[in-house]
Amino acid sequence: MMDNRINVCVSCDDNYAKYAGVVIASVLANADNDDNLYFYILNGGISEENKEKIASLKSIKNCEINFVSIDEKMFEDYKNVKTHQYISIATYYRLKAPTLLPDVDKLIYLDCDMVVNTSLKELFNKDTSNYLLAGVSDNKTRMVKENPTYVNAGMLVMDLNNMRKDGTEEKFFNYTKENINKITKGDQEIINDVCKGRINVIEPEWNVQTSNFVNRSNYTNFPKIIHYLSKEKPWKFGSYSYFKPLWFKYLQLTPWALKENEKLKWGFLNQVVSILLYVKHRPLFLFRPRFYKALFYTYVLKNK
Repeated sequence: MMDNRINVCVSCDDNYAKYAGVVIASVLANADNDDNLYFYILNGGISEENKEKIASLKSIKNCEINFVSIDEKMFEDYKNVKTHQYISIATYYRLKAPTLLPDVDKLIYLDCDMVVNTSLKELFNKDTSNYLLAGVSDNKTRMVKENPTYVNAGMLVMDLNNMRKDGTEEKFFNYTKENINKITKGDQEIINDVCKGRINVIEPEWNVQTSNFVNRSNYTNFPKIIHYLSKEKPWKFGSYSYFKPLWFKYLQLTPWALKENEKLKWGFLNQVVSILLYVKHRPLFLFRPRFYKALFYTYVLKNK
């Protein structure tokens, strides 16, 4: 890209506007000086107040922020897809990205439970010339054994131009209608089954999927993108999400930053409670081989 343009897409309703703001703040904070960032927010009802807060993030680094209005009627057929209760219909908006963003040929899609720790230039330039998508293998190894190009859908490099040529958007719709009672993993299952074999599987540090110290898709100490999986989101008090302090670091760059009288609760006390809750959740963690594997890679090998 001669102008170093990088298109980034997030999708949310008003409840997740704050978390989308943290994602955007992390991208801007780690951008190179010549990164020309364009954000497209698939807007599922964000309030004017929260739109203003998100727009204020331009103070971190100048960029373009576009709110794309969504007609909920376009997604009626996706509302009955079985998935986790904490996942909203907004996650399905990206399935119609080729239509919603007609002037965009390629973008990086990021879920709202992520943070970025590096410039996205290298990621945006990943090869998609003969692919529909690029992504990182999912942490569910069983799914990857069944489908070698099965990726976690929290981060996707989407070649919208190739998707338009392929008719992928219509294929998503038809697949959903035909398999509505069989789908158990929501939009991720739809994306992987429809795009099977046409996904460029890239390095794991571009989507380090983590729910706690032990359960991480990759034990690197230098994740380029962190994806906070499961219900244990970092914004939940007592969450035992690993890399949680990084999320709060980027939160502090936003209009939702913690006030001085909140920092003790969400800092030291939060960490203590998270350890106690993890021990309660996993009382036999000392007997898990993966615990010692995590220790070795994190503190001995210090895998990059």
